[in-house]
Amino acid sequence: MTTGSRDAGEFDKAFAMMAQAGAEALLVMPDPYFYTRHPEIVALAARYKLPAIYEWAEIAKDGGLMAYGESVRALYRRVGDYAGRILKGAKPGELPLDQPAVIRLVINLNTAKEIGFTFPPAIVDLADEVIE
Repeated sequence: MTTGSRDAGEFDKAFAMMAQAGAEALLVMPDPYFYTRHPEIVALAARYKLPAIYEWAEIAKDGGLMAYGESVRALYRRVGDYAGRILKGAKPGELPLDQPAVIRLVINLNTAKEIGFTFPPAIVDLADEVIE
C-alpha cells in the first residue's frame, strides 16, 4: 500500500489482503499521513493480530506493538530549527544533514499480550521504555 491510499476503507482492505497473503509482520513507514492515521492502523494491526513496528515512540504509547526511532516532537523541533536557520538567511543546500540525536526502542507489552506475541527477553531488556 502506498501513501496514495486515501479512501476510508483502504486500510481495512489492505489489512484483509495482508492476512489472506499470510503476512507475519508489518513495518509502518515513517510518513506524516500514516502518523495521522495511526490510531486506525494500530487498531487494525490488533484486530488482525499482526505484529507491527512504527517509527515514532508516540505510536507505541498509543497501543502500537513497538517503535524504533525518535519522537515526533523531536522531529518537529529539528524541522523548526532548520526553518529558523533558513528564515535567518541560511541557504538550504548549505545546511548540514541532521541525524536524530536520540533513537529509542519502545515496546508495548500490553499490545503484545493482546495479539499473542512474545518478545524475546533480550529484546525487552534492550528497550529504552517498556509499557506494561
